Amino acid sequence: MNQLATVFLIFFISTTINVFGQEAVTPRPSPLEVKTVKNEDTYVKVTYSRPHKRDREIFGNLVPYGKVWRLGANEATEITLTEDIKMAGRDLAAGTYSLFAIPQEDKWTIIVNSELGLWGAYNYKKDSDVMRFDIPTSTTSETWEAFTIDFEQRQDKTYLTMTWDKTKVSIPIDFQIIE
Repeated sequence: MNQLATVFLIFFISTTINVFGQEAVTPRPSPLEVKTVKNEDTYVKVTYSRPHKRDREIFGNLVPYGKVWRLGANEATEITLTEDIKMAGRDLAAGTYSLFAIPQEDKWTIIVNSELGLWGAYNYKKDSDVMRFDIPTSTTSETWEAFTIDFEQRQDKTYLTMTWDKTKVSIPIDFQIIE
């Protein structure tokens, strides 16, 4: 009986130590977000992580001007198209791509790149660019705490928008059939 009690005590102590030794699961500081827009049988999906301002100076500091940025945090932002579209007036074939930007004060250079599964922009390769184009920035009246990618409908047009701090970029998306 004494031997059985000893085995039970050892089992109890080892499982108790294991239970209390586990780390608590905490949310990511830059949570994953997925945004989609649909037009008939075509959809566009953007997957990205949302960093927060947290009293930091964003553009020109945390996100330096003139350097390739992953458009978010953690993994590089990815865009998936189920059909060909026009992005900022340029043809973009159906598929999945990484999205990057080179921010400047008055414009961003948007980069659509064929490399997937990248962490940040550390392994970005210009040779894998599918397209690049410049989009002007605008200033918002309110401060956006979290980096936000969304789709907006304005006057029968769809825009892929990116907003953070007081900066906003709007990229026109055209779902018309490309020939």
